[in-house]
Amino acid sequence: MSSIDWGDAPTWIAAVFAGGAALFAGLTIRSQRQQISEQREFIGEQSQNLALERAELRAAEAARRSAQAKQVTMTYTTNGQLQPSGSLGGYDRWWVEVVNGSDETVRNVIVRFGDTYDAASATENGFRRHPDRGRRGVPVAALGPGRTVTFQSPRWSSEATIDNNRPALQFTDAAGAIWRRDEHGVLATAEE
Repeated sequence: MSSIDWGDAPTWIAAVFAGGAALFAGLTIRSQRQQISEQREFIGEQSQNLALERAELRAAEAARRSAQAKQVTMTYTTNGQLQPSGSLGGYDRWWVEVVNGSDETVRNVIVRFGDTYDAASATENGFRRHPDRGRRGVPVAALGPGRTVTFQSPRWSSEATIDNNRPALQFTDAAGAIWRRDEHGVLATAEE
């Protein structure tokens, strides 16, 4: 009969347990790596979904924000003759009609001509101008829902001067945003 050397038995048992622990740790690490990979993929998908939701919310907010401004329109004529094509026909002054088609009041409504001249605004007693002989118009402090105001430019001596000083509208909506509408009807915020 052979005898067992019990001195090596604890070493063998420890080696078997260490091997089992190493195998278990390796399997655990492999499982965790797979879980981490799946979590990264899930987080990536969630990030894409959140980015799309943010874009939709921004678009909805921009539409809400511009809804009132889109209802404020500007039409212009020269000396009372409607010129939809923008042709002048020898007239010496712009007349601009601003209509607030929204359900709320807009404020600080003013029309500028070119880079230099602001319009005079119509009042019940005629047109008001600043004391600097018409270079700066008086803005209409408030234009109520469904209301219209007319502005006029200074007189110019040549058709080229009139053509180079086309009208542009600026106003503040009920939310406090400042908007501009150019001669072509393009609407933009003052920051754009």
